[in-house]
Amino acid sequence: MPVVFFIIFGIPLLSLAWWIWADRRLQRLGAGRAARLALSVAVLLVLGGFVWVICARRDVVTMPIPAPLYSLVLLWGLIFLPMLGLPSMMGWSLWSLGRRLTRKNPAAVTTGRNWTRREWLGAAAVSMPVMATFGTTAYGIPQMTRFRIRELTVSLKDLPQALDGMRIAHVTDTHVGKFTRGRVLDEIVAATNRLEADLVLFTGDLIDNTIRDLPDGVRMLQQMRAKSGVFVVEGNHDLFDDPREFVRGLRDGGIALLRNQAATVEVRGEAVQILGIIWNRSEQEMALSVEAVAGLRDPDAFPILLAHHPHAFERAAELGIPLTLAGHTHGGQLMLTPELGAGSAMFRYWSGLYQKAGRAMVVSNGTGNWFPVRVNAPAEIIHLTLRRA
Repeated sequence: MPVVFFIIFGIPLLSLAWWIWADRRLQRLGAGRAARLALSVAVLLVLGGFVWVICARRDVVTMPIPAPLYSLVLLWGLIFLPMLGLPSMMGWSLWSLGRRLTRKNPAAVTTGRNWTRREWLGAAAVSMPVMATFGTTAYGIPQMTRFRIRELTVSLKDLPQALDGMRIAHVTDTHVGKFTRGRVLDEIVAATNRLEADLVLFTGDLIDNTIRDLPDGVRMLQQMRAKSGVFVVEGNHDLFDDPREFVRGLRDGGIALLRNQAATVEVRGEAVQILGIIWNRSEQEMALSVEAVAGLRDPDAFPILLAHHPHAFERAAELGIPLTLAGHTHGGQLMLTPELGAGSAMFRYWSGLYQKAGRAMVVSNGTGNWFPVRVNAPAEIIHLTLRRA
């Protein structure tokens, strides 16, 4: 509740406080009406989008918010207001207080003259949070329809000889909704089907927030083709709105959703068992789910574990499951380098191939987006080839 309370009341109140401060700073710097009006329009647009998002979450508004406006709301509320806006406001206020206490207040700046470089820099610093929000949106929105095919090869000592060369299309985190919808869903299907994989394995977060987007997600999965089947597990976003309807919608659509369950199929004449676990909030619960599906193992089949959260790999490796596929991390989403950023700060495993005790896990960056910017963590479908070590 405290987090929800802060989002609903804190962000708009802090935005208004920053707006009042920024307008006054621009006025003192001698900015004209046009500059101050532009700042006001920008802030009001973001606040209007915020109200739209809140109303949509509560079904007061049913018309979907445009993706660029949704992007502005997320970037402003989650990044640029707390990281640029509020620190600059507080820092400048403390500096001004210090100047007053030492009786070194600068003279008021008047309009009608050329600005000094210092004043230009001051105005830019004041406006930076808004400019960064709009600039990043302009940069990020075109990325929402882009993804790569990432080729990975994994060598496994337990792989049966008949499965040497087996190919898997690992799709995850489409987040069907605000940023992933329409034409890009068709492109995801087409790219997946072109791989002509033995299996298509989907590791959660089919939809982003609302169950209203589930029909589009189901249609996307129904159109995916694999020689031996398509299998799915749930992610945390899938359960935000209506968990029961999510499960019912997939199963009514003929989608093989595994919830602490196992399914055995024949691949290249060899039995392969897909083990799928439910979404768990804690690693302890996650380990219990892995143990539950491990108890369903067919000794005559090669097992593959599907888990939304990559930390399931810990228990899976201990139990001797040779291959785990996971998503959830978005490759870290915002990474300074492939090894440094949000991914490494939040997860032990965040992108690509990991090996432990002779077992392997592949974590995909995901194909869709809930957040409008990726840095060094491109959206992807993983084309995985298994080799016998």
